[in-house]
Amino acid sequence: MAKLDELKRRLTPGKVYRRADLTKWSAAVDRDLRALVDAGELTKVSAGVYLRPKQTAFGKAPADEKDLVEAFLKDKRFLLTTPNAYNALGVGTTQLYNHTVVYNRKRHGQFKLGNRLYDFRKKAEFPETLSKEFLLVDLVNNVKRLAEGESVVLKQVKTKAKALDSSALKRAVDDYGGVRAKRFFSEVLEEQAQLHA
Repeated sequence: MAKLDELKRRLTPGKVYRRADLTKWSAAVDRDLRALVDAGELTKVSAGVYLRPKQTAFGKAPADEKDLVEAFLKDKRFLLTTPNAYNALGVGTTQLYNHTVVYNRKRHGQFKLGNRLYDFRKKAEFPETLSKEFLLVDLVNNVKRLAEGESVVLKQVKTKAKALDSSALKRAVDDYGGVRAKRFFSEVLEEQAQLHA
């Protein structure tokens, strides 16, 4: 029991741990994990990923999203976004979605971590942070996944694209655009180039 208490003392409330992280403090890590989960000291959020819950005035706080995804991927290189971010662009998207998209270089598929659904999409390239240009390109890449009418949204995307910095948009298209997005934005960028010529 003393060894279990020692392990418990090393766990920081609110922090996410992988099973492998705990092997340095426990000779019987699976038994200790089971005991800590049963006692409510740890919460299993995914296979091999655990959260030491942080107690707040409103109950147990969920894990920080970035920490959770980092522990799951065993990698710091990823970008968190959601289709809800498109709504801020003003292109006619208004639907609310209940999942987070994770662009990364390791995993692909939908996974439930804790109580939240994550859509992991394996991509060779993605930015470190979200920009309007990236979101516009990403929207065109994923327009078929949206609930709104495709033709109406794309018409408004074209208008929005003309209001953005054309060189930043061209970089985003070149770096992150799929075949459809590259074809769609080539017309818009060509029109802008002719206007400025």
